[in-house]
Amino acid sequence: MPEHGSANNRIRNFLKRDATLWSSFIATVVMTVGFVAIMRIWDFEIIDEMWNRQAIIDHVRNMTATQRAVHAWTTGTLDVAYPIAYSVLFIGIALRFFPRAGPWLALPSILVAPVDLIEGFSQVMILNGDMSFLSVKAWATPIKLILFSMGLGVAILALVAGGFRRIRRSP
Repeated sequence: MPEHGSANNRIRNFLKRDATLWSSFIATVVMTVGFVAIMRIWDFEIIDEMWNRQAIIDHVRNMTATQRAVHAWTTGTLDVAYPIAYSVLFIGIALRFFPRAGPWLALPSILVAPVDLIEGFSQVMILNGDMSFLSVKAWATPIKLILFSMGLGVAILALVAGGFRRIRRSP
């Protein structure tokens, strides 16, 4: 039976491969454009960054039935794949450019995906009229935003550090 460490190494190596990084980057960009297109076509703002209960209630009440349905379907489909794509991207970048500290620095990006999925589930329920999920959304959204910001920050720092290393090695 393989050692636990060897499975971890295989996962880490997969996450920091060029193909994985590029695929997750492209998927993240395409889905980001998809969100923007959906919001423009159906003329609504998503509730993904809202955590104030009354603001969410007011926003959802002001949406048409079609907008609520499109938002719910978008959250239940595109916004399920999205946190997986951006998490894989941020984790892979942290592991690749910070080989020693990468696993610790990737922790926010590891944690953000399940929190984002919990938030998404609560949003679908809210958009379908079940306001009892407002309390879940009220804690999940700020935690998601903090973890996402931390993961993005680590990814940016890692890319800058990798760029400086490359410049130093250049003739």
